[in-house]
Amino acid sequence: MLTTTISDFRKDIKKYLDNIVENFETLIINRGKDNGVVIMSLEEYNSLSATAHELSSKTNEKRLDSAIEKFKKGSSFQKELIEK
Repeated sequence: MLTTTISDFRKDIKKYLDNIVENFETLIINRGKDNGVVIMSLEEYNSLSATAHELSSKTNEKRLDSAIEKFKKGSSFQKELIEK
């Protein structure tokens, strides 16, 4: 996670944005006491949104936890996809 001030961000905006995208970084721009902005790549945002959606219900959360446990115990199995 990177941090900077708004002034430094303005000076090197391209460098910061390239670093965020290329290195999967998150940038916090401080804007005063307890105030700031977070910048992340679209890929990171989409990943966080998908995770939030998958964990949005207790049923989904239990299903995912169960699948992880089965995988860790070695009791999972692989299926081939059917292509049309």
